[in-house]
Amino acid sequence: MRFTVISKNDEKSKYTREYLIQGMKKRGMEEDNIHPEIIISVGGDGTLLGAFHMYQHLLKETMFVGVHTGNLGFYADFHPEEADQLIDLIDRREFVETEFPLVSVTVNTDDGEERHLALNETTLKMVQGSTLAVDVGIGGKHFEKFRGDGICVSTPSGSTAYNKSLGGALIHPSFRSIQLTEIASINNRVFRTIGSSIILPSHHTLNVYPNKADTHLLTIDHLHFQKNGIRSIEYQVAEETIKFARFRHFPFWHRVRESFISSER
Repeated sequence: MRFTVISKNDEKSKYTREYLIQGMKKRGMEEDNIHPEIIISVGGDGTLLGAFHMYQHLLKETMFVGVHTGNLGFYADFHPEEADQLIDLIDRREFVETEFPLVSVTVNTDDGEERHLALNETTLKMVQGSTLAVDVGIGGKHFEKFRGDGICVSTPSGSTAYNKSLGGALIHPSFRSIQLTEIASINNRVFRTIGSSIILPSHHTLNVYPNKADTHLLTIDHLHFQKNGIRSIEYQVAEETIKFARFRHFPFWHRVRESFISSER
């Protein structure tokens, strides 16, 4: 088994990383930072997002597992004190691959086209804090004209992140879908939007056409880009998926309950 371990920069995470590396090498596993079969993220969800973007070119070949050393690790299955158990399970290959959907973001600008993948969400806002004005299309047909602070398009697993704080729905990752959620929309006699989240299946596309040629702020998970001359953005469920190595039964709704309500049974 070829592996790599990505960690947060705090002492607890770095210690856990070294412990995992040495323990896995003793079992005869090979540390390979170029073409790993399994990527272990030690830290929080932000660490795993970073690992995803670092290795997204290997999504067909690799899988992820999370060890969380912070307060909240929605993607993580293990705690640092379970490192020996994790090493043993990986060595014996006692896991099941679980796939989560991603959102594909295709940006058309005056300079050409670029494509991104997001694990949690992508947002579009104005750089200077002014009102975002865009035409929104679904399935190639105009749906609404949006005005407000911005829009958020999330994956099912990302529905528990920024999308949740915006009042969006929580979606089980088994649904291949994306969700559009408004960020402080303007709704009055002149401007009117649907005012609620929209969930689109995998065979639907979402298109956004900015009304102004100003500089926009595009985020892809934790990454931020300032873009000029955006003509359109197309969002859809990506053909690619992220694979997680699941070593034990940890249902999605149990994760939600532990993360947001209570860890008590």
